[in-house]
Amino acid sequence: MEASKSQGLFKTANGASLEEINSSVKVPKDASFWKKLFAFSGPGALVAVGYMDPGNWVTSIVGGAKYGYLLVSVILLSSLIAMLLQYMAAKLGIVTQLDLAQATRSHVNKPVGIILWILTELAIMATDIAEVIGGAIAMNLLFNIPLVIGVSLTVLDVLLLLLLTKLGFRKIEAIVVTLIAVILLVFAYEVFLAKPDLGATATNLIPHTKIITDGGALTLALGIIGATVMPHNLYLHSSISQTRKINHDDPAEIKEAVRFSAWDSNIQLTGAFIINVLLLLVGAAMFFGHGDGLDTFRALYNALQDNKLAGAIASPILSMLFAIALLASGQNSTITGTLTGQVIMEGFIHLKMPLWARRLITRLLSIIPVLIATIMYGGKEGALDNLLINSQVFLSIALPFSMIPLVWFTSSKKIMGEYVNSKWITALGWLAVLILTGLDLYGLPGLISGWFN
Repeated sequence: MEASKSQGLFKTANGASLEEINSSVKVPKDASFWKKLFAFSGPGALVAVGYMDPGNWVTSIVGGAKYGYLLVSVILLSSLIAMLLQYMAAKLGIVTQLDLAQATRSHVNKPVGIILWILTELAIMATDIAEVIGGAIAMNLLFNIPLVIGVSLTVLDVLLLLLLTKLGFRKIEAIVVTLIAVILLVFAYEVFLAKPDLGATATNLIPHTKIITDGGALTLALGIIGATVMPHNLYLHSSISQTRKINHDDPAEIKEAVRFSAWDSNIQLTGAFIINVLLLLVGAAMFFGHGDGLDTFRALYNALQDNKLAGAIASPILSMLFAIALLASGQNSTITGTLTGQVIMEGFIHLKMPLWARRLITRLLSIIPVLIATIMYGGKEGALDNLLINSQVFLSIALPFSMIPLVWFTSSKKIMGEYVNSKWITALGWLAVLILTGLDLYGLPGLISGWFN
């Protein structure tokens, strides 16, 4: 019961996180392991989409095109760190019944809370920029829809999300899982046709010194790791882990919820790891040795139907499947980005407004800079792709402000009671913070330089 007592430390927060869906999913009491796992499965999928969003696509494929299978170990390391931090985020929400924004706000004064909200909102905008751009470019490639119109159409995602929320949170989870399956099947098919070297793939699961000694490989490795764990995912998971209805007066139910949430998260993040590896394998098997210039979505789309680049398997069908997967990825991430915007707005500044207005404002904040860039540079090849890459500067700045409180809260006996992190989990958590923060700070000067160029 220590955790129940510790929850009193946080009760300055303003209501339940995502109140309209909090504790909305019933969990069977006396059921088999698999039935309970199914009941708890879903939040992990919404989190996993952040690890396979359009912002990671170019980096993974270009990594394969330029360095073959060398960077597979970097994707593995990123995924393991993600599993650790997302486990902490889910546990924080389940045990304290508060999301990371609410917990952080309860430990700072109002001015600091506002500053943190603005910083986190900018990080969400930076993340959402990738999803908006990915969706708009996919619509342009598939249906020849002008980029300005495609960017504007992404507002409709909010209406879709509102509809799904009315039908129940499980509907949101179902559509996200379906879109993830589309992405997985598309790239599994393309990798099957490409016939990558599976032996080299397995060998490169162990890091090679070339990743450090080769400047280009190191830069791509920094991009893969530094942009993988995004601030918004930690806030989102700490909130949606509370969608399952459990008795918080029963320690056994809390422990069970934490355990099954960890299963859900790790399974879904394993899927994200597989998809990211598939992306790299597409680049390695099809374009290694002649992948220069494949640094935009359109260039990749064109390359998949170019016999000189993709070889005998090149075809318009492969390009179309790539664009469909890109559209699915953008749709997935816009849903989760909108939910996260609501979480931080309520958690940090306790802002109350109608549900549709909160979500619409969050979406518009992300669309405005993309629209401006599209109108100003829409005719320039790669302009939106450059905006996508340069937007990562906000993620680099905001990341420590979410990771550090998360590890600190979940490692505090006073806050978590009997559910506190073990010593080795705490040690790994702080090590992950040091690695990710260090890598982001290492790459920050280059990001800022590119942002202003």
